[in-house]
Amino acid sequence: MTRGPDRQWLYASLIVMGLILGTWALTRYSSIAEGAQIGDLAPDFRVQRVGIGDSIGLRSEYAGKVVLVNLWATWCGPCKKEMPSMEQAYQAYRDRGFRIAAVSLDEGESAPVQAFADQLGLTFDILQDRSNLSQQAYQAFGVPHSVLIGRNGRVAWVSLGAEDWHSTAYQARIE
Repeated sequence: MTRGPDRQWLYASLIVMGLILGTWALTRYSSIAEGAQIGDLAPDFRVQRVGIGDSIGLRSEYAGKVVLVNLWATWCGPCKKEMPSMEQAYQAYRDRGFRIAAVSLDEGESAPVQAFADQLGLTFDILQDRSNLSQQAYQAFGVPHSVLIGRNGRVAWVSLGAEDWHSTAYQARIE
């Protein structure tokens, strides 16, 4: 009687076929991965433009641009320290499609956020996310937290802590 081993092969074949079909369906019909890891499609969320008051979707606003999303707060010393180098990088590359979306996580009114930007002479986009959804979307555990996004909308670099964005190393990343 060879029915026992034949059935085992049949069951094993069915299981393997089911796994292959399931994997194919997941890759074919699942949504595009979004997240904070290098290579992920950058998360999309809405934030308020400080000084203007309207809200924008980050993905649609910066589509096709190289963008540095910087999560920060007015009370953060390292954030204040890195902002001048961000301004220098912005001035150097803005004509080539580089944008900075500086997203304040301050929960209060936008006036202190605007005053902070004015004090430092910042000309890039100052945004505010009172809901902290951006912090969750980018899995940020502290500030400053920066994410460099390529023209393709995918995360190219992630940094936690103050950086010198006008340094040779970061100029190469922006390029």
